[in-house]
Amino acid sequence: MLRRQAREEDSVVLIDMVSPEAGNGCSYGSTAQASEVVETGKCIRWRTDHGFGQLDPCHRPGGAFKDQRKLEGKMRMAGKHQLIPSRVGSSAKPLIADFVLVWEENLRNQENPTQDKTDTHEVWRETFLENLCLAGLKIDQVHGEHDVQDEVTAVHYVLLSAPWAVLCYYAEDLRLKLPLQELPNQASNWSATLLEWLGIPNILLEHVPDTPPEYYSCQFKASKLQWFLGSDNQDTFFTSTKRHQILFEILAKTPYGHEKKGLFGIDQLLAEGVFSAAFPLHDGPLSAVPESSQVLGLTQRQVLFQHWARWSKWSKYQPLDHVRRYFGEKVALYFAWLGFYTGWLLPAAVVGTVVFLVGCFLVFSDIPTQELCHSSDSFDMCPLCPDCSFWLLSSACTLAQAGRLFDHGGTVFFSLFMALWAVLLLEYWKRKNATLAYRWDCSDYEDIEERPRPQFAATAPMTAPNPITGEDEPYFPEKNRVRRMLAGSVVLLMMVAVVIMCLVSIILYRAVMAIIVSKSNNAFLSAWASRIASLTGSVVNLVLILILSKVYVVLAQVLTRWEMHRTQTAFEDAFTLKVFVFQFVNFYASPVYIAFFKGRFVGYPGNYHTLFGVRNEECPAGGCLSELAQELLVIMVGKQTINNVQEVLVPKLKGCWQKYSRRKKAGTGTHPAPWEADYELLPCEGLFHEYLEMVLQFGFVTIFVAACPLAPLFALLNNWVEIRLDARKFVCEYRRPVAERAQDIGIWFHILAGLTHLACNAFLLAFSSDFLPRVYYSWTRAPDLRGFLNFTLARAPPTFTSAHNRTCRYRAFRDDDGHYSPTYWTLLAIRLAFVIVFEHVVFSIGRFLDLLVPDIPESVEIKVKREYYLAKQALAENEDQGPLQYIPFASCAPSSAGPETTQEALKGEGRGIKSSYPLECKQKATDSCDI
Repeated sequence: MLRRQAREEDSVVLIDMVSPEAGNGCSYGSTAQASEVVETGKCIRWRTDHGFGQLDPCHRPGGAFKDQRKLEGKMRMAGKHQLIPSRVGSSAKPLIADFVLVWEENLRNQENPTQDKTDTHEVWRETFLENLCLAGLKIDQVHGEHDVQDEVTAVHYVLLSAPWAVLCYYAEDLRLKLPLQELPNQASNWSATLLEWLGIPNILLEHVPDTPPEYYSCQFKASKLQWFLGSDNQDTFFTSTKRHQILFEILAKTPYGHEKKGLFGIDQLLAEGVFSAAFPLHDGPLSAVPESSQVLGLTQRQVLFQHWARWSKWSKYQPLDHVRRYFGEKVALYFAWLGFYTGWLLPAAVVGTVVFLVGCFLVFSDIPTQELCHSSDSFDMCPLCPDCSFWLLSSACTLAQAGRLFDHGGTVFFSLFMALWAVLLLEYWKRKNATLAYRWDCSDYEDIEERPRPQFAATAPMTAPNPITGEDEPYFPEKNRVRRMLAGSVVLLMMVAVVIMCLVSIILYRAVMAIIVSKSNNAFLSAWASRIASLTGSVVNLVLILILSKVYVVLAQVLTRWEMHRTQTAFEDAFTLKVFVFQFVNFYASPVYIAFFKGRFVGYPGNYHTLFGVRNEECPAGGCLSELAQELLVIMVGKQTINNVQEVLVPKLKGCWQKYSRRKKAGTGTHPAPWEADYELLPCEGLFHEYLEMVLQFGFVTIFVAACPLAPLFALLNNWVEIRLDARKFVCEYRRPVAERAQDIGIWFHILAGLTHLACNAFLLAFSSDFLPRVYYSWTRAPDLRGFLNFTLARAPPTFTSAHNRTCRYRAFRDDDGHYSPTYWTLLAIRLAFVIVFEHVVFSIGRFLDLLVPDIPESVEIKVKREYYLAKQALAENEDQGPLQYIPFASCAPSSAGPETTQEALKGEGRGIKSSYPLECKQKATDSCDI
């Protein structure tokens, strides 16, 4: 049943807090060295040496929580002992805080024209910090040592940490999974297993210290705290990533004004400039460690730098478990996909290089190419423009040889190979993803664990029961969302129209440039006029692509926020789809035009077709396939080169400038504090652009691979650099991102699957290549292809010849009157038949491979079924001991079982089997299903 949210219950969805005006004495200023939980009436507070800070919302009219007694009970249990200040990392080297907020203050005394805005920001900031204090966070405000002497600005740092009771409460509220029992790490690699079986030394394998173990895990419940592994140590029970997730959840939901007006959350404050940055601290400094140092003294960050983010490790496996422990599943899955995709590019690059080398040999042995180069003045070609002169076909010998590099029989085989390669790549990635999701215990994250977005929760007009958990959650009507999505689609279509307009402009530019260059007195420039126009047009097209991409990404973010998606995953999927549809048209419009439209609507001498008064473009002497290869290399390799240069130089320059500007006042001998050092790093921009770059590259490698067999090789070389480049960015140059959970790569997989369906290259081979005309000629005329060049050239109509007193030839299958010849219609039928047969063969084999390769490995399915059986067995044994309410698919033993019984049931015969979606506490509101 839908229920409209009442105004006074708006804060129930977010963190409900007592307003600062309530006067509960909450203040902030220094981190408490010791604190204790004190119960005062209906409000639980922690006491520090500077006053009281409320651990949880106090009672107020309207009701802050649905069950205040239950909340207080949880807090009393979690905080009944004296609290030790919470810290990140090991007890030997504790960090200062879990999270850092930064803002810069203008110290100028003169009248500031934006003083009103500054005052508003100060009020918002003070309110926000007060509400964080009321939420139970410990706050310590310090000044930056390197900016105190600066007469212009002062940098303020707010160090946040969460007491034990707050961590326990939010861990249960966020349904975080915590370990019950440790297991050996079960990571495996098929190539390592194969090489070990063959007895071949594996140069890719390297021992990485401090390998994270695997665990049986379950959703945290404070009432069963003693059952969780390591619960006796409050400093290390919650890992740094768990603490960051909890604090970011609080920061994302804490209001600084009225929630319905959007005045809540750290993201909005950052957008408004109230705070300059908000980030969790890295795990210690990034200092160089000697090669001989294996374990002692290395932090998690230093281990990643030593064994992952260094350029010398380009030939080693990625330590994905270490990446997941430090950055979370979302980042780890990206690097897992990138490494998997790069490994699969290796056979594609090898085959593509062989096909290209075959083309190199055919250049000097191909009879039609030799006929063209040795034709001398045998073929007098018609002018390329009204004011251009006649030209000899032999002058285009180099272009014809370049076209032969890519247009030969091996290209057909390579197209079939790449179509099947793409299918197998995705099938085996599904298996790899299922294995990682099982090992990392995130197989059902999106269905059960993921919570509504804070922005959605604050602005949703009503609530409704979650169909899976049964809990009331914010709800936005689906019909309203569909209407907004349709409105956003109209904007998308408008932007696509802009891309098409730019494409038309590029076409006109090429035609005009070809005319201008062909009129040159230089014979070389005249012969290469079309190629020069095409090359410069490709560069201009790349510039327009990059500019339009930047504009639409900002527009897509606004549209996606307006559509009101419930979860972060749904929000990211909608945003990704919008941007990719636009980028697909933006990047692929020009190659599609060259492959399927250029040279098709030219006409014939005396009756040429025009576009806006400019004659339509023709394919060069080497054919449009060679020009398509040039376009692909310019766009794909050019974009990758620009991106890599930006990713290397821009962070370095920005980082050096920030460090210089912040340290110039302090001298050279000072060492910044950890939060100051991290503030000097660049903010993490997420994974969207990284995924987009790889998916667009995948499209170039598969959809147009018939035109450029070297595309997989260039992609492989780029990705080898990309892996270590991205690793260095995350470890060395970016502030530490908040760890996010994910069960797969999201909608990117479905986009890749869609690109795979376009990867058969049938139309490209049929209509842009000379393969079928050559086969037809060899079957009907001459098997050695002698005379093929003359076969492809038509003669100018008599009217044109009489007007110029000179005969000429042009590329087309037409008769002397300019009409299509019977050969044209025969070849058209052959081309269409080839498309149908080739596509059906590729799709049939691909479908067969899809059915042949299971999406989930058999070993994982067996483990899942075994765990489900053990869970049911444990439940049945406890039902014999007493009445128990039956919960369908419950997979945790009832509370009467005790920890020993549960651990034995988890062990059983299933050693080495880790908890996945069966081993979770799927419980009702009564909490009748316990661990």
